[in-house]
Amino acid sequence: MKARLSLLYFIQFGVWGCYLTSFGQLLGSGGIGRLIAWFYAAIGLVSILTPPLLGRLADHTGRPARLLGTCHLAAAIVMFVMWSYSMTHPQLEFRVFYPLYLLFLALYMPTMALANTTTFGLLTQNGHSNVSSFPTIRIWGTVGFVAAMWFVNCAYWHDGALGFSLAEDTEMGHLRFQYNSMQLLCCGIVGMGAAFYSFTLPSLNQSRDTSPDSSSVRPSLKDSIRIMFGKKEIAIFLGFVILSGVCLQISNGFVTPFITHFSGFAEYADSFASGNATMLFSLSQISEAVCILLVGVSLKWRGIRFVYAVGLLAWALRFLMLGEGNPGNGLWLLVGSMLVYGVAFNFITIAGHMYIQQVAPSGMKGFAQGLMMFMSNGIGATFGTIAAGSIVNHWCKWKLIGVSASGGSMQLFMGDWIYPWCIFAAYSLAVLILWLFLFNPHVRNDVG
Repeated sequence: MKARLSLLYFIQFGVWGCYLTSFGQLLGSGGIGRLIAWFYAAIGLVSILTPPLLGRLADHTGRPARLLGTCHLAAAIVMFVMWSYSMTHPQLEFRVFYPLYLLFLALYMPTMALANTTTFGLLTQNGHSNVSSFPTIRIWGTVGFVAAMWFVNCAYWHDGALGFSLAEDTEMGHLRFQYNSMQLLCCGIVGMGAAFYSFTLPSLNQSRDTSPDSSSVRPSLKDSIRIMFGKKEIAIFLGFVILSGVCLQISNGFVTPFITHFSGFAEYADSFASGNATMLFSLSQISEAVCILLVGVSLKWRGIRFVYAVGLLAWALRFLMLGEGNPGNGLWLLVGSMLVYGVAFNFITIAGHMYIQQVAPSGMKGFAQGLMMFMSNGIGATFGTIAAGSIVNHWCKWKLIGVSASGGSMQLFMGDWIYPWCIFAAYSLAVLILWLFLFNPHVRNDVG
């Protein structure tokens, strides 16, 4: 069962890895790069509704794997439509492309919480500890994400043949999937694979909660919300989930365009880092894969308060290193920012999902997972990413710049990037200070 769930996460996050970190490059080349923040905020817009609603439906039906497959299938179909449109419209129209992307996310984002609900349920059903087993399973999601990133970074399609290249200063270098709509085709294909695989997973025996403390009448949506927020510790935690949710989408939306913009400077034009931003970014996911194994141990050792604080500090360090880094003598700072990401992501997101699974009442586990997505990728990411986009756009603008020895040109996001990164770092530190003052769990358990 652990092997099957590991494969589920490999494919699940492979869907996202095909485009998430390189999407900004596609938007820039399509003429709507100034609106990057709205596309990454879209993750939050749809997370406000669909994850908690489908999480509740999973609780009600006891078939999260079936819902997972259905969502993946529908999302893959929409992604194929997006790819077809972008192939025939080199200059993307926001009024067409954005609604399609919203629809894709409305179908794909619930799969994150549904995959967690499926995994936690099947682990429990098969006698495994969630705290001990989940990190070693979830790590394969990161491996899948990295594999997809490497593929779109290197792959290109030319004269009816698939090829691979790491060189930026060639014609093939600018044809790589990380710069064009072929990343969307990859996403659709992997999404279809995720759908069909999800349908093969077993159903949960405890499809309707039969634990001794469960109620014969499932609480209404209003009552479920009241129960979750009625506990002070959970309510405060979910408030910080909103505040910390901002950081992840800032990272996903702007790091790759930031690294690629160094191609517009003569001293960095042909550097490996600026020409392979997606691959450099993948060091973040490699770090994530390593650090995820520390989550369970750290939670048992010091609890959620310590672990979450370390995660917020790691976000601040990541942003500071990005602000000071470059592909030359500052390459070590760029690499360092990628490596510290593993702590930042896992000690916030993965630890948070494990904590909410532990403290959520019986019969409300799926709803709790969806609610956390609502708070983090919903409210936090929506308003935070839009605000972050305004900050970045104040100092940086998309420009057509000549790059590389081949004499080609690219749309690059040029500007004084150090200021946005320092503002984001200061924000992370402010949230850290609030966390230390306001969150004091009274009960110490496996994750609290």
